[in-house]
Amino acid sequence: MDQNNFDEIINRSLKIREQYHQLEKQHHGTEWTLEEDALAYLTDAGLVGRNIMSHQKRWLKKDSAAELEHKLGENIWWIIVLADRTGIDIKEALEKFLTKTENLFK
Repeated sequence: MDQNNFDEIINRSLKIREQYHQLEKQHHGTEWTLEEDALAYLTDAGLVGRNIMSHQKRWLKKDSAAELEHKLGENIWWIIVLADRTGIDIKEALEKFLTKTENLFK
């Protein structure tokens, strides 16, 4: 993925999150807190685990590749949102992680 494409993904992600914030204000009077966003992410991360188990026929649920695909995408979206809300540049964080990890294998 090139840099411009990743920037576009980040921008689209943050725009969608802002739209959800507007819905939260309509329905609950306030936006979700950072903690509520983190809990929602952890819930979706758990659902990735269940969908993987289903995919491997290790969970008694009809396998749904579409649901797994959706949850994997949603988890990336949440990571972008959480990075933004904590003031972390996700591109820089990912670059640092990749470089540090690659150096472990040199």
